[in-house]
Amino acid sequence: MAAAREIKAREVVEPGDDDAVELAKRHLVQPWPYAGSVGAEARALIGEGEGIYITDASGKRLIDGPAGMWCINVGHRREELARVMYDQAMALSYNTPWYTMNAPSAELARRIADAAPGDLSHTFFTTGGSSAVETALRFMQFYNNVRGRPEKKLIISRGGAYHGSTYLSASLNGRPRDRHWMDGADELVIKLSSPDPFRRPKEMSIDAFTDFLVDQFRDTVARVGAGRIGAFVGEPVQASGGVVVPPDGYLKRIREICRENDILYVSDEVVTGFGRLGHVFASGEVFGLDPDMITFAKGVTSGYFPLGGVIISERLLEKLRRSNHPDALFGHGLTYTSHPIGCAVALKNLDLLEEGVLQHAREIAPYFQARLKTLEELPLVGEVRGAGLMACVECVADRESKDPLQLDKDVGKRIDAHCHELGLLVRPLINMCVMSPPLIISRVQIDDMVAILREGISRTMDDLRKEGVWRG
Repeated sequence: MAAAREIKAREVVEPGDDDAVELAKRHLVQPWPYAGSVGAEARALIGEGEGIYITDASGKRLIDGPAGMWCINVGHRREELARVMYDQAMALSYNTPWYTMNAPSAELARRIADAAPGDLSHTFFTTGGSSAVETALRFMQFYNNVRGRPEKKLIISRGGAYHGSTYLSASLNGRPRDRHWMDGADELVIKLSSPDPFRRPKEMSIDAFTDFLVDQFRDTVARVGAGRIGAFVGEPVQASGGVVVPPDGYLKRIREICRENDILYVSDEVVTGFGRLGHVFASGEVFGLDPDMITFAKGVTSGYFPLGGVIISERLLEKLRRSNHPDALFGHGLTYTSHPIGCAVALKNLDLLEEGVLQHAREIAPYFQARLKTLEELPLVGEVRGAGLMACVECVADRESKDPLQLDKDVGKRIDAHCHELGLLVRPLINMCVMSPPLIISRVQIDDMVAILREGISRTMDDLRKEGVWRG
């Protein structure tokens, strides 16, 4: 039996296959492509991963700075997770969730309820973060329809937000470049200011900035009418917006306004959940929140299987059960809802997190933040910010204006290219570099990561000076 379970090398597509790049250019549509290269693009080919490292097609070993896409929380090549996938597939590979169920999904829902704050006790499983946010929003619409409030459907989001790529979830996104050429349900969404302290007016204190954000939210509710606003959706830390950590107390004050006006508070923990801030969920443990719903994905399986979900308050479900419309149908579901393999992997991943990875993440996070903060010594760096094991290095033309546009819109890509050559993969976001390594990273590996990033930024400064783009 053991021999039958061995993964055979010949069954794995090797990264060095000469055809891979050409095949991608001929047949593969990459995510987030530009029109000029759509369907004709090949990206960096990655072949293997182990621990915090990945290996590219040339054999170069790289620190996986973004942990894939915020998700490889327990690291690459964890045999425990691979075994669970095999064992569950051999036991039950799939069941239709329309009229059957499986045991792993029920057990995972229980364990998630145990870890969630407040009365969040029931989980609807999806295939990822976008579908999790979409599910939360559709549930809000259903909830208000059943309760006789069909006009209470508007959604408040914020600048800098990222909530997904499905039509409704993408409509919430607050990064301008995401929407320049894309349609969205703009009539349903109200976008407020990003809670980014770095971008506040120079003369404004942090306390005054917090008051401004809260007042803007309260005034919007009063102006639009609470009877028309169904939900507020917010990341505890805006991840793809540049790891924006909100001012202390801001989120709790927004939660209170939502509670006072019967607006559902949806905490989007697709990135911050399952260890990124040292806890299964950050909403309660880190920010003192008890949301009406929490969305999650990514770290729930450490990226080993596509899975996401939304946890829903018992109070909301009880109101539906007591409504005058017991036959009202929540007509929403996915072919892979509650997938048995995904849920089985998530259970084992949760074991690994709770058996030491979360504790390690909490202990090493201060060192991670402190070492990265030293990069503010470089004149190109405007700010290093972060929380837990997620951080952003934001580059600016000068620290007085904080202007990234005079610099070079691809400065993040320049830094990433140098770092790749030196042995580190980072996530470039225009003028920013985001770091969110696997949670198992050690102090020595953090030192290596910061040293490479420092050199990559320094080489980029030299390039910009030589090109006359930046004086420094």
